[in-house]
Amino acid sequence: MKRRGVLAGMTAFLAAGCQKVSESTTGRSLLDAAQGWHQGANRLLGGRTGMAKEYDRSERSPFFRGNGSVNPQNGDYQEQVAASFANWRLEVGGLVNNPMSLSLENIRALPQRTQITRHDCVEGWSAIGEWTGPQLSTLLEAAGVQDNARYIVFRCADNLNGQDYYESVDMIDAYHPQTIVAHLLNGEPLPVRNGAPLRMRIEKQLGYKHPKYLTGIEAVASLDDIGDGKGGYWEDRAGYQWYAGI
Repeated sequence: MKRRGVLAGMTAFLAAGCQKVSESTTGRSLLDAAQGWHQGANRLLGGRTGMAKEYDRSERSPFFRGNGSVNPQNGDYQEQVAASFANWRLEVGGLVNNPMSLSLENIRALPQRTQITRHDCVEGWSAIGEWTGPQLSTLLEAAGVQDNARYIVFRCADNLNGQDYYESVDMIDAYHPQTIVAHLLNGEPLPVRNGAPLRMRIEKQLGYKHPKYLTGIEAVASLDDIGDGKGGYWEDRAGYQWYAGI
């Protein structure tokens, strides 16, 4: 089995078993140690800029399923859908020198990257899709991330079980060349089920690390005061690993 498959399977196993194990202090310590080992092994084997496999267009999945939120009903999202996202804004802020508020036109006007990659879900399914959008590094460089920023937090429009969805990555994954703010799937605007109008593609991590319905990108020094302090919606609620590298 190839390295990506091995790491994907290991990460899915750890994430699936996290909720029960994390109920004890000992279990939490074991999971933290396992996450540290996993992150170190992934970075050692793949390098800081190791690339996820990219595929040919002929290998794209005929249907790319949605998962989690597939049609948010909270806030003004349905109004945004009705207006074809003409008023959608992506806020870039936090520990940056030049906060930005970007329209979809602004996003489309940036240099674009297209990549055909496999999405691996912690639930066990996968799909191959063609994603297009600017590299996250382009936005971060324009915003001027400050030296004390250690993480990038992604804010989202969807709300699950009364909690706004969010995710986060470290600077290595934030500046990875395959980390993009996607607005096209298979050459067409993102469908609502797949996160319209913007979602993250963080190709070196499992699917729950690819937040949809993106509204904000925030540079922070610590994750401690965000949500429950574990770095993401599923990490907070179900004990999933914060680092889900594959």
